[in-house]
Amino acid sequence: MDRPEQRGFRELEVSVVIPAYNEEESIGACLEELKPVMDSLGAAYEIIVVDDGSTDRTVEILRQQKQSLRQLVVLRFDGNHGQTAAFDAGIKAARGEVIVTMDADMQNDPADIPRLLKLVGEWDVVCGYRRKRRDSLVRRVSSRIANWVRNRMTGESIRDVGCSLRAFKSEHAKQLKLFTGMHRFLPTLFRFQGCSITEIPVNHRPRRWGKAKYGIRNRLFRGLRDLMAVRWMKTRWLKYRIKERLE
Repeated sequence: MDRPEQRGFRELEVSVVIPAYNEEESIGACLEELKPVMDSLGAAYEIIVVDDGSTDRTVEILRQQKQSLRQLVVLRFDGNHGQTAAFDAGIKAARGEVIVTMDADMQNDPADIPRLLKLVGEWDVVCGYRRKRRDSLVRRVSSRIANWVRNRMTGESIRDVGCSLRAFKSEHAKQLKLFTGMHRFLPTLFRFQGCSITEIPVNHRPRRWGKAKYGIRNRLFRGLRDLMAVRWMKTRWLKYRIKERLE
């Protein structure tokens, strides 16, 4: 990523958005690993953690992290509203020109972020895909099935819609109107807006703490319901360009 003086960075260039739900075991380590990566960019940044109604010590740990990490912004929901709501709140609050999204469980590798950012500008949206999944066989199979069905029904070719590690221009993200479950279809929704999208392989690490918040039932069966909505939206999305304006 070019240095600020080369690109004319705004005061705040990059916003990292991280949903967190009962991540007391990983959130501290996640932020501690993320900070040096962001510092190395030479750009102003903020880290927005959206607490999705955690019932463990996640918020307490975030308060502690806030004392030493001035770039940290914490948003707390009044209850558990889901991953899409957390992404939506973080995107709306983001002040950076570019937004990066990632998970809090440390399966995403912050070291991949500079590679994503390097391509933003050439592309509107840069999606990571997990080259080597470090999940159980059941999760890998269910994810592949769900990914194949989504692509088949939406006409997409995204390798890994379940990977949260992405970077995109804020101007496009803030135009999105999201509904529950729509985080699974973010690349498709960006495509509806005419955004250019590319994918790069990213590291995926074994889960060290806790357990997955999403299983086969809410990944596949709820996803199928949401898929029908996205398929309908694709046929009704307004697409027009002003050819001429006379005054």
